[in-house]
Amino acid sequence: MSRVQSYAQLVRLPNLPSALADVCLGGLAAGALPGRWLTWLLLLPASGCLYCAGMVWNDYFDLDQDRRERPFRPIPSGRVTLAEARMLGTGLMAAGGLFAALATLVGGSLLPVVLAGLLVGAIFLYDGALKATWAGPIAMGLCRFLNVLLGVSAAGQLLWPRGPHLALVVGVYVAGITWFARTEARESNRTALQAAASIMLAALVMALPLPLYPDPSNPRVGVESSPLFVYLLVALGFAVGLPVCRALTSPTPANVQAAVKRALLCLIVLDTVLATALVGTLGLAILVLLVPGLYLNWRKELYAT
Repeated sequence: MSRVQSYAQLVRLPNLPSALADVCLGGLAAGALPGRWLTWLLLLPASGCLYCAGMVWNDYFDLDQDRRERPFRPIPSGRVTLAEARMLGTGLMAAGGLFAALATLVGGSLLPVVLAGLLVGAIFLYDGALKATWAGPIAMGLCRFLNVLLGVSAAGQLLWPRGPHLALVVGVYVAGITWFARTEARESNRTALQAAASIMLAALVMALPLPLYPDPSNPRVGVESSPLFVYLLVALGFAVGLPVCRALTSPTPANVQAAVKRALLCLIVLDTVLATALVGTLGLAILVLLVPGLYLNWRKELYAT
């Protein structure tokens, strides 16, 4: 396997489009496009670098567990050394912070660099301290919550309460996925899987009131919600729910990993559906990111979990 493939595995390249979709969702919902397009454009690599850095540090701190359960991964297999992983993780963190700082300079708001700093802290909190505890899924959900707000910050404000509500839906959904995936390398506990699946479902239910928020550009009128929103949300529930139900029926590693892979890929779809609730059919543009997401997940030498 080439060095490039090893690094692509380390940063979980198949999941990268979902991080970019969060920023697209935030930017569209905040009305940052096209007026603040440069600020938003700088936030895309900021988010991408920070996401990839988080994946590197995840494997760095998981070395002992991966030696037992996933010896094929780049670090335990020796294809990437600990020193190389540290350099890559640090470099990606620095690059993400730099792009966020540039977005702050261009946009004239401190929010992008502040949120990027909070996201760095949440990443290290999850990877280094909380992952194995009951708070691990909450910390991972916090990372995605902040990532969506990073996209919202392109507008120079958080659009309270609309922006945080939007970010909370994504954060709760990811917290559920994280809990569902905790024991994916071995036989999972069915009760724990049921609880995690309930959290994912709760996130979808939390999305229902989003069309009730006023348009930030004209608070006297409602948002331009697409009539497809509810139908798309239900379709997403079925798309994620079918492999989840298979895993609940038979909680083998293969079934649980398949459900987690589907749920992660559907993050792009979730962002798209949420966008249609706030900006109408324009939100469907986020689906473009599903193309590289599907292709990268199809590549057998890469993996998403």
